[in-house]
Amino acid sequence: MYVRVGLPNPSERTLVKTSLRTLTAAAVVALVALTGCSSAPASDTDDAAASGSEGGWPRTIAHDAGETDIPEEPLTVVSTSVTLTGSLLAIDAPLTATAAAGVTPLTDDNGFFLQWAEVAEERGVETLYPDLELDLEAIELAEPDLIIGSTIGADTTLEAYDQLSEIAPTVMIDYGTHDWREIMGQLGEATGREAEAEEALAEFDEWVAGEAEKITPVDGPVAALSYNGADPSMVFTENSSQAEILQALGFDYQEPAEELVAQQRSDALGITPENLPAALGDMSALFMVSIERDGVEGVKSDPLLQNAQAVADDTVVSIGSTSFRIDPYSARLMVEAVVEAFGSQQ
Repeated sequence: MYVRVGLPNPSERTLVKTSLRTLTAAAVVALVALTGCSSAPASDTDDAAASGSEGGWPRTIAHDAGETDIPEEPLTVVSTSVTLTGSLLAIDAPLTATAAAGVTPLTDDNGFFLQWAEVAEERGVETLYPDLELDLEAIELAEPDLIIGSTIGADTTLEAYDQLSEIAPTVMIDYGTHDWREIMGQLGEATGREAEAEEALAEFDEWVAGEAEKITPVDGPVAALSYNGADPSMVFTENSSQAEILQALGFDYQEPAEELVAQQRSDALGITPENLPAALGDMSALFMVSIERDGVEGVKSDPLLQNAQAVADDTVVSIGSTSFRIDPYSARLMVEAVVEAFGSQQ
């Protein structure tokens, strides 16, 4: 039996690492489009899951596209958001089909993200439609009693919300303003898997505590970012999922000063190249989410960052492109990358 949100097996880990090393420009552009760049303020549905009837049916779920009445516990769930599919798998939701992304080095041949593709295959999850091209007929043929979708990114189906709702109760989540823990809670409430969501998070926290004992964090502040060369680089905020994980591993996370910020999202801050030295120069380590180019080599070769402490100390490390959008599976891959980079310092 597959252990929910378990560590990738050796073959899966090799597959993920190999694919990330061979990330092509086309795959990267697709990933950036998928994850979106929402700068919307926090939604009024931060506590959406609380609107459901505790443990009973029917229940009403408030979400980022409105309110949805779910008459009974779903037995057939489909996902139109490949970004949210990993979290549905992690809580053992009765997921039968999911939209698929285009095939890239970040996916398997079905367009499923590598971090959870094997789990989906073992559970018999089918492709709802390929290349994120919404197919209402395919959704109707799947006969779902619950549809999960997103309001942002390349996998958004917000414009078809009314049509989807005619097929089955539909819950839409803005994964740009809710962190992965909130998303787990929302999906748990919508699917009746509240206990599974809580258990998965508790298991993750226990595992992270054990992994933290394997590393020696650097002294001083650290930051995680997506380096974008001549364009503004996105540094994750102290409230981001990436920062939360690094803090759980014992690192002192620090976001850039407000006066250095050119763009602002709920989870990341845009820093122009000329402000990067001031924003990152004193960081003891930089954790790179390689999205638009090889972040580690990009930072190390950037003339403006040659005097940065992390560059001088050789503590610019990759945490993988899957860390751009955290779900229970990519969170584990991120932790493994950090342990690999800093575990030998004990």
